[in-house]
Amino acid sequence: MKTKIHNTLLISGLLLSTFACGPVYKCGESKPAGGLVGGNRLMDVVKERDELCDLSEVHQEAIEQLTEKNTILTHDNDSLTTRNNELVGEYNVLDDKYKGLQKDYGQLKETNLSLREQYSSSVTENLTQGHLYDERLKEKERRLAEREKEVIAQEQRIKELEAEIARRDSITKRLNQMLQEALLGFDADELSIEIKNGKVYISMSDKLMFQSGKSEVQTKGKDALETLARVLAKNDNFEILVEGHTDNVPIKTAQYVDNWDLSAARATAVVRILQVGGQINPKRLTASGKGEYEPRASNDTPEGKAKNRRTEIILSPNLSELMDYLGK
Repeated sequence: MKTKIHNTLLISGLLLSTFACGPVYKCGESKPAGGLVGGNRLMDVVKERDELCDLSEVHQEAIEQLTEKNTILTHDNDSLTTRNNELVGEYNVLDDKYKGLQKDYGQLKETNLSLREQYSSSVTENLTQGHLYDERLKEKERRLAEREKEVIAQEQRIKELEAEIARRDSITKRLNQMLQEALLGFDADELSIEIKNGKVYISMSDKLMFQSGKSEVQTKGKDALETLARVLAKNDNFEILVEGHTDNVPIKTAQYVDNWDLSAARATAVVRILQVGGQINPKRLTASGKGEYEPRASNDTPEGKAKNRRTEIILSPNLSELMDYLGK
């Protein structure tokens, strides 16, 4: 369509050059103040040329809009591709675990089959040799029965473990959804929530939490922690680890020796708000200062340093019951 308009404009230009008594204004130029002098044929050609110019501009704007939309869609596709790769990675981890369980189950089945074959052989041998082997046969039968019970118990144990893991994953996802909804009022550069390795990570920026070089939580940060505490108080099957992080800019004041000292003080301040203001059981809480040693981004830019100055609250499912079961 664009080529057709261009060709038509070219032909109109040739006709204007042929029939015009004087110079004719071009596409995009203002019409002469005194009007255009020429015959009806010339006027018709000029009018058609102007309409085609207008149509060409409309098509050009449409092309630019489509180009902009294509750029946005390309960006969205890249984001979805990245998330898909993350999900594939998580699936591969779970798949490896499942294959490991299948392998263990296969070995148990092979062991059981081998024992059955041994049992069958023993029965034949004892029947051949007579009454002298009766007691030995009975002992082997008893051991085989015990082994079969162990195999059945192990199979049941594997199923129960798989069900427990699935249940805890479901609880973690539900908690993540509750937190997302409760903390919806905070900006993305202030607070973010994600699930990694079966745990919920809540990252709070210094912009939300602290003034530079201080460990007193700001008012908006306290609001976020109190909102968080209300959710956690209703979900007491999660352990709570609070980690303080800084950038690599050195600090040495009368109150703090270094960044490690500052990060530990900040983590402790957050824990106290959760415990005192949020009525969280202190046995569930742990404060940890990481200093500058676990950066999220490079400290070579102001943006990277801003990402590294953060407080992370890590929620881990309480696995004590699961560990007790594994120890049985």
